[in-house]
Amino acid sequence: MRNGYTHAQKIQAAFTYGFNCIAGLGLATWERSEVTGKMKGNPSVSSLISSYMVQAGETATSSHAVTPEIIGHMYDYKRQPEHWNIRSYEPSKRKKDKESEEWGGPRFRREVHLAFTLAFACLLRVDEVLKIQAREIEIVLGQKKCIKVTLPFQKTNQFGHVQPFYLYALPNSLKHLCPVRAYADWINLTHINEGYIFCKLGSGDRVSANPNAQLTSEAFLEGCQWLSCDLRWPLRKICEWGGWSTDFSHLTIVKYLISWNNDPRNKREDFFNMDREPQSKCFACGRSCECA
Repeated sequence: MRNGYTHAQKIQAAFTYGFNCIAGLGLATWERSEVTGKMKGNPSVSSLISSYMVQAGETATSSHAVTPEIIGHMYDYKRQPEHWNIRSYEPSKRKKDKESEEWGGPRFRREVHLAFTLAFACLLRVDEVLKIQAREIEIVLGQKKCIKVTLPFQKTNQFGHVQPFYLYALPNSLKHLCPVRAYADWINLTHINEGYIFCKLGSGDRVSANPNAQLTSEAFLEGCQWLSCDLRWPLRKICEWGGWSTDFSHLTIVKYLISWNNDPRNKREDFFNMDREPQSKCFACGRSCECA
């Protein structure tokens, strides 16, 4: 779709590269200098251009965003004995009706649920999840056991040095969103210790009979709303966790709220450790919980 928002982003990226590398204008925001009165910076890095792109094309949104409620419904459904218990091989008896919910067996459902929870909790794209290998997931023994997921490649960091994800078992109320439980279920069943852990799952596989549930590559990035609204993570923490840029030069107030020279307030390995000691108290109410 040549007149879409995604196509416009690619063109903007090409212009940004040209003005930066060929013309030597850098990556600073295009704005008028208060000293000389002349325009400075990279012309393609402009809030006016970004605003025009959104107005002229479609907004960059997933065709169907994955929410905690969707994963919860899938969890409740697959945990029913007829869908969860491993049985001996039986001839396929799938209904021909397109509305049938029989989209996979007990093994496949475990595999899908692990992929969903990993993508949702770690803010990963589908292609990034499907490339995870067994050697990239490590069990870390310490005061509290967790799993460490280290990706060799991430869209936001294509040249290595991707920060690992430390995942702890979530409380029982959030068990449907817990990648640690899902990983234990899948590994205990398959005993995979080398190669890809999603060896039989492809990006085009059908995981629901609902015709509206057409998931895109970035559908699981909606996990950032769960982290922000439900877990009350601050914006900087979400950006650090997902490997996203904290350069919000178009929003002046955010540029001052999120400064590059501030040290991280929390250790990365403690992001999902809900038993960690609070680091500070609110001076107004005295609370020391994360949302304070």
